[in-house]
Parts: sequence; structure tokens; C-alpha cells
Amino acid sequence: MGKKIIFTITNDPVFDQRMQRICSTLQEAGYHVVLAGRKMRTAPIGHSVYKVKRMRCMFHKGPMQYLEYHIRLSTWLILQQADIICAIDTDTILPVYFVSQLKGTRRVFDAHEYFSELKEVVTRPHIQRWWKKIERFAIPKFPVGYTVGQEIAGIFRKEYGVNYAVIRNVPYKQILPPQITTRKKAIIYQGAINAARGLEYLIPAMQKVPGELHIYGAGNFEGACTELVEKLHLQEKVRFFGMVSPIELQEITLTYKIGINLVEAIGLNQYFSLANKFFDYIQAGVPQVTMNFPEYARINAKAPVALLLDDLGIEGIAQALNLLLEDVVLYEQLVTNCAVLRDVYCWELEKNSLLQIYEKL
Repeated sequence: MGKKIIFTITNDPVFDQRMQRICSTLQEAGYHVVLAGRKMRTAPIGHSVYKVKRMRCMFHKGPMQYLEYHIRLSTWLILQQADIICAIDTDTILPVYFVSQLKGTRRVFDAHEYFSELKEVVTRPHIQRWWKKIERFAIPKFPVGYTVGQEIAGIFRKEYGVNYAVIRNVPYKQILPPQITTRKKAIIYQGAINAARGLEYLIPAMQKVPGELHIYGAGNFEGACTELVEKLHLQEKVRFFGMVSPIELQEITLTYKIGINLVEAIGLNQYFSLANKFFDYIQAGVPQVTMNFPEYARINAKAPVALLLDDLGIEGIAQALNLLLEDVVLYEQLVTNCAVLRDVYCWELEKNSLLQIYEKL
């Protein structure tokens, strides 16, 4: 067995698609991989080629969730033998830094987010100042790392003096069914149901769209969304399906007509985002509505696969969705372009950059 790598996350490993791809790839390449996170749901882990550690915590929100998890994670890490420890995002960076310093272990930083620029952080200045201090202290101490897009990599280079690689959130290449004309006249939203995802605009827009919206995921904004659906009497048009496994979600996405990926431009993390679902829709050959933000616009310029919105608004979202539902020529062109980009943005290619990083450690 090769070098042992421990990855640390604050969410539940069961539903983390990016980490499942990364961990499986490295395990299959000969590394001994352990993914450590929190046990947040009752779902079983299922089969994986790498090891998983799920820690039970009493607190699931507020400062206490981080304090408790940092203590539990640090204690567990101290007891482990590893060649490399990789912190996933700023909310696990401190335990990894201190333990790696204590034990003389090599460390890596994987920035899924520009954490201090998340909407839920930016809108609370005293919280943002705390996370900014952590980033300024810790990120320069992780000279080896990678992030999800060119824009965030550029910011990290300027702000923290680190030259991080880009490992995009792309899925494995999928086998498409021979017929797409039988897809249901429905829109799929997949991912976290959190603030800054545009759901408070998307749900009212469905009043003007002759189709259904199906939401797969969970999050802290779910209660507000269900209340809005009831308030607008949209229970027959907007349906919630909860969390499903990544493998199930791939199969489900293939059956939908349109994908939706909305983001509020509050905080640089949102503005420079490059979400998993953007690439998931491409792999499924599903045209989508997303934002005219730099990362999405750069890829869409190569071969349009999406209608891009300049800003979030109920009317604009409804118009874009209706255009995809009504304009057959436009829709088929976007499907064709998805087939072009599927060969470019797939994990079979992207993983080579990841392997190069760890081969040098």
C-alpha cells in the first residue's frame, strides 16, 4: 500500500460527490485513503474503495458546531498515522495545520469554496472578520493546494501568495440514453437548499412556467422554501425529493428536460462559483439556466450549453425556462453542445491533474 492520505470535511461523506471522486481516484492509484467527516444523516455509507470515518457531534449549527468538531477532529487526527493530511475548506484548516505541525506531516489544502466570501459569512461582518483572519493565518502555511476554478485560484495567489492548481468539480463521463425526446417536461434542481441559491426567485417563477420543478437536496433554507411553495399554492408544481445518493442522482438527472443552477452575486465565492451541478447537467446532456458569471460564461463561450442570466429576477428566470421549453431548435443545439463539452469536462481527464499533485509529495 502506498502513502496514507487523510481528508477532512465538516459535512457527511455519504453525499459529497467531489470527495467521493477524489478519494476513489487516489485509492485506485495506490494510496491508502481515509475520508473523515461528520455523521449528519442516518443513511448508510455504502460501498467505497477507501475508508470513511464519520464522527457524531452534538451541535449542528452556530460556533459550537465548529468548536466541538475541531476538538473531535484534532483528537482523532493526533491518534492517526498518515503521510499527508488534506484540509477541505477553511472550516477544517486549523485542526489540520496544528496536527500536521505537531506530527511533522505533509499537508494540502483543497478549497471547494472561497469560504470567507460565502453569502452566509459576508452578510455577518463580525463572522466574516473571524474567517478572514483564519484564512490569512493558515492558507499561506499550505503551499500545496488546489481549488475549483481559475478565478478563485487567482484570488488566492494575490491575497495569500499561494499558487494553487485548478481541479474542477466535473463528474465521470456518463453514457447517454439513445432517446432524449421522451424526457419529462420538468426542471431539476440538485444540490444544497441553502441561501444564495436563488430559490426564493425560482419558486415564484414557476407560477409562469408550464412545467414542474423537482428539487433534490436538503439544507438550512428548506423550511423557508416549503413555506413559500405553500404560500403560493404551488404544491402540485414544486416538489421536494430530499437527499439521494450521487449514483441515483445521475440516473434521475437524465430524465429531465432542463437543469437549473442559480446563484446570488453576494460575496465573491458566489460570483466566482463553478458548481458541481453545472457539469452534472452537461454530462447528462441537459440544457440549463445559470448565471452570467465569469466561470460559467468562459465555458459557455466554447459551446453554449446554458442560457445565462445577468441577474436574478422572477420574470427573467421564467422567460429563460419557457424559452427552453418552447424553442425546439435552440434546445436541440444546446443538447448537441453538451455532447461536445462532455468530452472536455469529465473526471477521466481532470483526475490527471489531481494525481500529479500527490505524486510530487
